[in-house]
Amino acid sequence: MAVLGAECTLSTGTIMIRWRALAAVLPVFFALVGCGSRVTRTPVREVSVATSGVELKDVAGPMDGWPGWRGPTGDGLAPDQDLPTHWSESEGIVWRVDVPGRGHGSPVVVGDLVLLASAIDSQQKQVMLAYDRKTGEQQWQLVIHEGDFPSQREIHSKGTNANGTVACDGQRAYIAFFNSGAVTATAVDLEGNEVWRRELGAFASKFGYAPSPILYKSFVIVAVDNWGGGYIAALDSETGEIAWRIARPAQNSHSTPLVAHIGGRDQMLISGCDQVASYDPATGQEIWSTRCISETTCGTMVVLGDRAYASGGYPEKQTICLSATGEKIWDNKTQVYEPSMLAYGESLFAVSDDGIAYCWSADDGKMRWRERLGGNFSASPVVCNGNIYVPNLSGKTFVFKASPDGFDEVAVNRLGSDCYASPAVFQGQMFLRIGVQAGGDRQEQLVCIGGGGSVDRE
Repeated sequence: MAVLGAECTLSTGTIMIRWRALAAVLPVFFALVGCGSRVTRTPVREVSVATSGVELKDVAGPMDGWPGWRGPTGDGLAPDQDLPTHWSESEGIVWRVDVPGRGHGSPVVVGDLVLLASAIDSQQKQVMLAYDRKTGEQQWQLVIHEGDFPSQREIHSKGTNANGTVACDGQRAYIAFFNSGAVTATAVDLEGNEVWRRELGAFASKFGYAPSPILYKSFVIVAVDNWGGGYIAALDSETGEIAWRIARPAQNSHSTPLVAHIGGRDQMLISGCDQVASYDPATGQEIWSTRCISETTCGTMVVLGDRAYASGGYPEKQTICLSATGEKIWDNKTQVYEPSMLAYGESLFAVSDDGIAYCWSADDGKMRWRERLGGNFSASPVVCNGNIYVPNLSGKTFVFKASPDGFDEVAVNRLGSDCYASPAVFQGQMFLRIGVQAGGDRQEQLVCIGGGGSVDRE
């Protein structure tokens, strides 16, 4: 205030110059102090594959199923199968079971197990759970962290202490949690025994931690963007040793990376921190980066052919198409912040947080159609048999055709009171994590939708 007071004795022109200078540094000032507390900046100690000595190995692919965030290919595309389009509280439910605690991570299906991460706030426990895919019976529950939860001011009111989705390679399941001021990755065998855990680095939280681990050959890759000093780390899936760790900008963002074969090579793509960046998933070395999007994004990128697509974020709004080398091909001012998009056929589909479905030409960005669905959305859509499935925050799952010719609704199915997590799809069944209000209390449930009778384990 002393600076502003001193400006009152200067000319109008000087006031404007000084105000512009002050306005330029205010975002940095508020990023450092946040809501009344200074952010601790922690330098990132980078690790290279040359010094770590951890070798990248080709490994067998995961067992059939939905092995991680956004499915087998990490982009929401489910293999065609006899998946139902209509269900209700009384019809089409194979089983439903109560889930302890709360989380926004999606179900993961590997073999005969459904895996889930959750946080039991009343007991300060972060856990991994396994259920029998056919019956819904809980097979095991493993406490990964107990105590040392972040404070409520470090977690968004809409978020949880278990926002990430488990990744599974058929031998071990992997999850990363924010606990004790750091992000720690843990591997668990499919009998529910901890195999290894590794602290990846400090995490200065603005709204909590959201990204999910992803798998690349024998590496488990975890993104940890944060305003104390961001980084991405790759760990050996068998031992948990850090193979590489690279520094990222000290900015708040929440996106999970995508590894895709684009431009004739494997690239790890991630949006956020005022850029879209591409890295070599084998080494962590940057391939290219393009300034665009916004500081904060949540969605995972998608690719189609040799083009990459991203959307977000906060505070700027942009949906963008980039070449395999990072050149901008087209963009618009649409914001798809929390949900990820779908690249399918020759189109790019999206459902925005405020409930508007979009279809653009993937080639030139021309708007094909837009339709207001209603409600608000956090979950990311999946596509199967040419139908797009996406639940909203009121528990309604919208099903519509993945067609560029116009919006074509197939069904609207209501289940529970809310749905934050994205669906999983396997062998003609859909698995949803929902919330159910009973009196004044909310209970999470895992629900299996499809043929095969009904088993209720509430």
